Amino acid sequence: MPNSLTPITREPTPIRELHWSPAEKASARRAFHRALKKELDAIMQEAKARTARIEDISELWELADWLTERRREVDHKYDYRYSVLPLVFAVLLRDGWLSEADLDGIGQDKIDRIRHAAML
Repeated sequence: MPNSLTPITREPTPIRELHWSPAEKASARRAFHRALKKELDAIMQEAKARTARIEDISELWELADWLTERRREVDHKYDYRYSVLPLVFAVLLRDGWLSEADLDGIGQDKIDRIRHAAML
């Protein structure tokens, strides 16, 4: 039996093994899609602005390259596997695509991990 001077340390559950309740899954899906829409809307707005400034063909190809790179970034960033979702949310929170209010309905254990990872 440990005495009061001996700290009891328990390893937290690995992120990949967190359990998501049906309500948390619904909240996570809403937050995920909210962030994705927000980022895609920003990309679309920037693409329209860039399109309006195109004056020659080389600028058109630069726009195509820029769009391809944004698509790769979005495809890489938005991964809806529950095993990595807290890390995805941490990146989205850090980058401003999500707010903590967007994570309402997700358990405090996961919120704490998301906050911690967002600070790294």
